[in-house]
Amino acid sequence: MLTPTGTLLAWMLVLPFVAVTLYLCLELLTGLWPLRGRTAKSHSEFQSDWKVAVLVPAHNEASGIAATIAHLRSILPRARLLVVADNCTDNTASLAVAAGAEAVERHDPSRRGKGFALAFGREHLSEKPPAAVIVLDADCRLREGSGELLANSAVELERPVQAANLLVSSEQASALEGISNFAMLVKNLVRARGLMRLGGGIPLFGTGMAFPWDLFAQLDLASAALAEDLELGLNLAKRGVRVELLDQALVTSPAASVADSRDQRSRWEHGFLHQAMKSALPLIGHGIIHRSRHVLGLGAHMLVPPIALHLLLGTAILAISGAFALFYQAWGPFLATIASMSILFVLLFAAWLREGYKVLPFKALALAPLYVAWKIPIYVSFMLRRQSRWKRTRRPGEN
Repeated sequence: MLTPTGTLLAWMLVLPFVAVTLYLCLELLTGLWPLRGRTAKSHSEFQSDWKVAVLVPAHNEASGIAATIAHLRSILPRARLLVVADNCTDNTASLAVAAGAEAVERHDPSRRGKGFALAFGREHLSEKPPAAVIVLDADCRLREGSGELLANSAVELERPVQAANLLVSSEQASALEGISNFAMLVKNLVRARGLMRLGGGIPLFGTGMAFPWDLFAQLDLASAALAEDLELGLNLAKRGVRVELLDQALVTSPAASVADSRDQRSRWEHGFLHQAMKSALPLIGHGIIHRSRHVLGLGAHMLVPPIALHLLLGTAILAISGAFALFYQAWGPFLATIASMSILFVLLFAAWLREGYKVLPFKALALAPLYVAWKIPIYVSFMLRRQSRWKRTRRPGEN
């Protein structure tokens, strides 16, 4: 039976989802191609050894800190390397020094999290400030040339710059791990490119990011937020400071095993969802009032939930709108949902064809529904027992 009330209710349910889905599709479509590249200067073009500093926050990283310092020494031989051993119960600091870095130790169990470590390291750097600071997590690697590109661009642009931040796995990794890596690639590369083209700036990813010193010295870094980097980038946007994506610069970190990654994903996604609930609509309002394409784009970006959650919501809305179509003949909302989801699947496959095949074999795509189902407990726990404290993810090979 066709009823105006049933049709209206169906559209009220479907329209917000369709609008967010089409915006996500727009990010994907405009992010399929690389951005126009920038040129990196070599370190010899900086005036002294202290013009670039790499700040590495580290909590109990004894198993890998020496390898990280050796890597940084090989690709940034003249940079100043500072490790902040934050609330460590192992010998991270001494191993960092032995490997050729400076190290400072911070002990304050009541104030845990990367933001506090960065603020502590900044205070140490301020005695002889560099021109640019690169922030790198202790288990990450920079692609050759990325350090120079990040530092040079931060100084020239006088604003933060962010490398593409991706996960890497061994060839023996499980299919679910590969799907997780592809989801990260969609978020931190394809969608980030799209957001750069649509809004002119992106959020910060927390690692592989560089700042000119004058700006870094003013940042409110000491935060216990789960997504302190995301919060920092949004606060900068409201001040009119854009974060530039340098997609030709790359920072990678080893993917956690499926057994270990749920805590990591919970921290990332609970932090994002909490920040989105708090910031998305105010950012959109701020962007409209101040006519800021940048802030408006970030607000719209924050309305899009993580891909797995978005697909779960789409499945639920498809079922409900289908029921409205059958009982109230409200076929328009049902068809609009199908159309928007179909476009999304096509563009996700296009993203796989352009970039994702590097991290996810074709045969593993069929297991994507299992990955979505694997993440259901993460979203249930957000509603029932939200993660509120930072917890370090176990590194590959650690007991």
